[in-house]
Amino acid sequence: MSTITWVDWSVIGAYFAILFGLAWWVIRQNRNTADDYFLAGRNLSWWIIGGSIFASNIGSEHLVGLAGSGTTDGVAMAHYELHAWCLLVLAWLLVPFYMRSRVFTMPEFLERRFNPTSRWVLSLITLVAYIVTKLAVGIFAGGVVFQVLLPEMRVGPLNSFWVGSILVVVLTGVYTILGGLRAVAYTEALQTGVLVLGSLLVTVFGLIELGGWSELRRICGSEMFNLWKPLVPAGVDGTWAPVKEAGRMAWYFNDNYPWLSMLFCAPVIGLWYWCTDQYIVQRALGAPNETEARRGAICAAYLKLLPVFIFIIPGMICFALAKSGQNAALQQIIMDGEGQVIRDQAQQAFPLLVAHALPVGVRGMVVAGLLAALMSSLAGAFNASATLFTIDFYSKIHQNVTQHQLVWIGRVATAVMVLIGLLWIPVIQGGKGLYDYLQGVQAYLAPPIFTVFFLGVFWKRLNGAGCLAALLVGFVMGLFRLAVDTPVKLIEGFQYTEGSFLWIVNNTFFQYYSILILIVSAVVMIVVSYATRPPDYESISGLTLGTVTDEHRRASRSSWGTGDVVASLGVLVAILAAYLYFTG
Repeated sequence: MSTITWVDWSVIGAYFAILFGLAWWVIRQNRNTADDYFLAGRNLSWWIIGGSIFASNIGSEHLVGLAGSGTTDGVAMAHYELHAWCLLVLAWLLVPFYMRSRVFTMPEFLERRFNPTSRWVLSLITLVAYIVTKLAVGIFAGGVVFQVLLPEMRVGPLNSFWVGSILVVVLTGVYTILGGLRAVAYTEALQTGVLVLGSLLVTVFGLIELGGWSELRRICGSEMFNLWKPLVPAGVDGTWAPVKEAGRMAWYFNDNYPWLSMLFCAPVIGLWYWCTDQYIVQRALGAPNETEARRGAICAAYLKLLPVFIFIIPGMICFALAKSGQNAALQQIIMDGEGQVIRDQAQQAFPLLVAHALPVGVRGMVVAGLLAALMSSLAGAFNASATLFTIDFYSKIHQNVTQHQLVWIGRVATAVMVLIGLLWIPVIQGGKGLYDYLQGVQAYLAPPIFTVFFLGVFWKRLNGAGCLAALLVGFVMGLFRLAVDTPVKLIEGFQYTEGSFLWIVNNTFFQYYSILILIVSAVVMIVVSYATRPPDYESISGLTLGTVTDEHRRASRSSWGTGDVVASLGVLVAILAAYLYFTG
């Protein structure tokens, strides 16, 4: 029997009515120009930017992965959610350079700072990465949610996974195609409110059923409440080893997170994602000025702190309800006969909690929040991909194209992304191994992009030749690792000969390999830049720290006040408080 009643369906229906009503209102405001379609006319308010950034970020890795990690490993994965400080780096260090450049895309910024070839390389890699990662994992999570909440739903030969995936892709595609970034940003702001409220209700009702916060701490124990677990080694021997070895895994969190690499690799991935990825930064580029862009990023930093309490804690509540036997349905699904969590089943923790621990009506509100998260992530991927294709490829090839034609091409590109998303469904349904595999791709793509942006902004001597060399070398190293990993991940029983070069590459923790790519990319960029001619500093005025003029400094200084500083310090205090509280 379906866990969704007519009352829940009414709540879900009301959500969609409001969502599409807002989308239609926004679409009618469009002025049919590239500036308007791809950057919302550069007129987004800070609260729209903050909500949109947050909603774009919250997707399958939270609904499926983060809540599941709460069930299996407690608060340890909160390290990634406490990367809210990366948004402060965007707000205070990079927003001034981005806003001065007046670009549409992050690859376009590389062209302004370095050369056109760098732009093409980054655009191509980013576009392919979005198709095989952001689209794939977003659609997968949509199918999982429907599979758990509506297991018996069928439309002809299509099961609930297919129905859910198709609905999420098509409904999201409709308003994204018609409205562009403005429709995406405004609907994401609404979806943020629905998502946060719905997820908080899961936490509240889950704690009520469990018996309160103290009961959660008692059942989970100090281990699951220890945020430092992945960072503090249990011994000395083996804790520095970069390669996995049988029998020496006690020093690694969840068998895949060596503490040393967590300190260095995770922040690099965080800074790449929050400060240089088109998927996120496009919202800030839609601000009218530096003030709104900065405040939007600060607002997003506060929202970014919420997933610890609206996803990880519900995952822990799911574990506690199952372990204590207070919810027999959950216990039967996520626990084996020996009382241990079944990791594959734990990935369904959040929708399972919605299905088995929430009252009628509230369940509908939370399902609306789940759909909001999935749709906002897909909408961001659709729009970012269409922007990259239209601005970085089509408009460069057809330089005399009109504004109306650019908007039309943007809509066609978005529609193509929707079709690609639909074609992904049978591949994604093939198994969770592919899902996990795709989630790890960013660890290999992030280092060279991080390198060229951060070194490029803060080191004026580095030039286009160095940037291009760093991108190419870094991407080749990443693709090599992916090529080595692919047979092991996707072919059952495949293994390299133990001790061989390919075995070592495959068994090196992905974080250490990511750090290696970072170091090699940085060295290559510096060496090649100094071996070739310096850039024309006049042409990059205002785009690097060393070429900022007094006029630029005055304009940037006038864009913020005491309130912005206090708000930013509040984020840092909240992060520190979380680290101090979650000590086991």
